[in-house]
Amino acid sequence: MIVAEAVGETLARLGAGTVFGVVGSGNFHVTNALVANGARYVAARHEGGAATMADAYARVTGGLGVLSVHQGPGLTNALTGIAEAAKSRTPLLVLAGEVAAAEVRSNFRVDQAALAAAVGAVPERIHSPGTALADVARACRTAVAERRTVLLGLPLDVQGAPHPDAAAPERPSAGADGHPAGYRPRAARVPPLPVPPAGAIARLADALQGAGRPVFIAGRGARLSRAGEVLARLAGRVGALPATSAVARGLFAGDPFALDVSGGFATPAAAELIGGADLIVAWGCALNAWTTRHGALIGRDTTVVQVDVDAQALGAHRPVDLGLIGDVTETALAVSAELEARGHGATGYRTEEVAARLAREGRWQDVPYEEHPDGEGDDGARIDPRTLTIALDGLLPRERTVAVDSGNFMGYPAMFLDVPDADGLVLTQAFQSIGLGLATAIGAAVARPDRLTVAALGDGGALMAAAELETAARLGLGLLVVVYDDEAYGAEVHHFGPHGHPLDTVTFPPADVAAIGRGFGCAAATVRCRDDLAAVGEWLAGPRDRPMIVDAKITRGRPAWWLEEAFRDH
Repeated sequence: MIVAEAVGETLARLGAGTVFGVVGSGNFHVTNALVANGARYVAARHEGGAATMADAYARVTGGLGVLSVHQGPGLTNALTGIAEAAKSRTPLLVLAGEVAAAEVRSNFRVDQAALAAAVGAVPERIHSPGTALADVARACRTAVAERRTVLLGLPLDVQGAPHPDAAAPERPSAGADGHPAGYRPRAARVPPLPVPPAGAIARLADALQGAGRPVFIAGRGARLSRAGEVLARLAGRVGALPATSAVARGLFAGDPFALDVSGGFATPAAAELIGGADLIVAWGCALNAWTTRHGALIGRDTTVVQVDVDAQALGAHRPVDLGLIGDVTETALAVSAELEARGHGATGYRTEEVAARLAREGRWQDVPYEEHPDGEGDDGARIDPRTLTIALDGLLPRERTVAVDSGNFMGYPAMFLDVPDADGLVLTQAFQSIGLGLATAIGAAVARPDRLTVAALGDGGALMAAAELETAARLGLGLLVVVYDDEAYGAEVHHFGPHGHPLDTVTFPPADVAAIGRGFGCAAATVRCRDDLAAVGEWLAGPRDRPMIVDAKITRGRPAWWLEEAFRDH
C-alpha cells in the first residue's frame, strides 16, 4: 500500500463519507482510495464549485466537509470557495496534491501553505510516510474541534512512497462525521464547552431581570450550538423577542414572538421593535454592520450584551456593555438556572399589543407594496421580484432548503421564502462573492435529499457558475434554480447609476437562461408573469428527477430596499 492509499483509507475511517472535487494526477490516488473505502465522490465541473459544494454540505449536515483538488491550479481555482468556508468557520478539509520538495522547477509549484493562510485557512501537510496518518488525524481534529477550514497538502513524493506497517488512528473523539447521501443527525459537539464564570452569569441575569424590552439576536454561533430551543425558553421566561442574523434565519421558526431577521432584511415592524429595545443580547452573533444596520437598530441608551466562544469576537464590531466568553447553549442554560433560582419571570416585550402587531406585520408577505412600474419593456413584460417570490413561496413545499447567491436580488428569496428551521437557509455571504449560489444548492441538496432545494441566483452569478448545471443534472437532483434576471450586475447599476456614471460595463444583452438550462439537461421555463409559474407547479408534481431552471425576467427600475445599507461604507 502506498501512502496515498493509506491516507484515503484513514480519511474514510475518520468520517469522510462524501467528498467533492475535480480529479487530476495529484489527487487521483487518494480520491480513488476514499471511494474504495466507502466514500461517495461527487465530481464537480470546476474546483470553485466543488469547494462551495463541500462547504454547503458541511453546513447542512453539521459534519466534516471534504474537498479533493489537484496541486497548483486545482487549488487556486478553489480559493474563493475556500475563503468563504474559512470566513464562515466551516469544518472543511481540503486535500490538495503538492509538488515534491525536490521539484523546484515544477510549473505547478506555488506556496500552497501561504495561499491557505492568506484566506484564513489552516495549512497542514503530510510530512513523511511514517507520520502521514498522524498528520491526517491532526488535520481532521483541527477542522472539527476548532471549526476551521484546513488545507492538507499531499506532496507527490510522499504520496507515492510505500506506507510502513502502522495501524490507522482511532476515530477522533471530536466526531469528524461525514454523511453519505441522506441526512443524518448532526455530529456531537466537542467537549468541554466553555461556560462563563458564575459572576458573569449573575451579571447577565441582572441585566435580563432589569430589562423591560429585551431582544435576543442569535447568530451563527447560536445555530452551530443548536441553541434555538434553549434560547426560546429563556426568551419566554424574561419576555424577550428573539431575532436572528441572516445566517441563522429559521432558528425561531414558529415562535409567535419571533422577529425573524435583524438588519437590512428586517421587516419594518421588526426594525422598530429592535430599535425600541432597552437590552439586546447577542448570542453567538457578531453584531456587524449588516445585522445592526450600521448601528441604527441599537438605541443610544440600549444595554448591549454579547456571548461568544471566541474572545476576539466580543466588541469586535461595536462596543458592548458586557461580554461573556462561552458556548451559547451552555451559557443560556446557566443563566436560565440562575433566573429560576431567583424566581424571576417577566412579560417584558411580550405584550398582547406586540403579539397582535407581529401577527399582522411579522412577515414580509404581510407588508403591502406597489408593483414596480416598469413591468413592460421593449423585450416584453417583466415580473416584480416580490410578486415572483411570494407566488413561489405559496407553490413550494414547506420542507425546503433555500440557497442564496449574492447580489441586488438576494433579499427577495432570503426574506420572502419561508424556511422551516435553522438548516433551511444556506447563505454563503461571508466573502460576499457572487457565483457561489448554485454550488451551494448542489451541496445542500446532496446533504438533504429529503427536502426540495431552491437555488436563488442573479443572472450574473448563474452565468458565472453555469457549468455546474451539468453536475446537478448528472446527479439527478430535483433542484429548483430561480434566476432573478435583470440582465445586469444590479447592485452596481443601482449604486452608480443615480450619480450619472456610465453603466456599459455592468449591463448585458438579454440571454436565454432557460435555453442554457435545457442544454445542460434541465427542465426550464421563462417567467414574465404569475401565470408562467404554472410550469413550476407541473415540475413540482412530477418525478423531480432533474433540475428545473426558472428564468425570471424581473423588473429593474428600482434598487432593492436593503441596497442603500449594503453600500453605505463603499
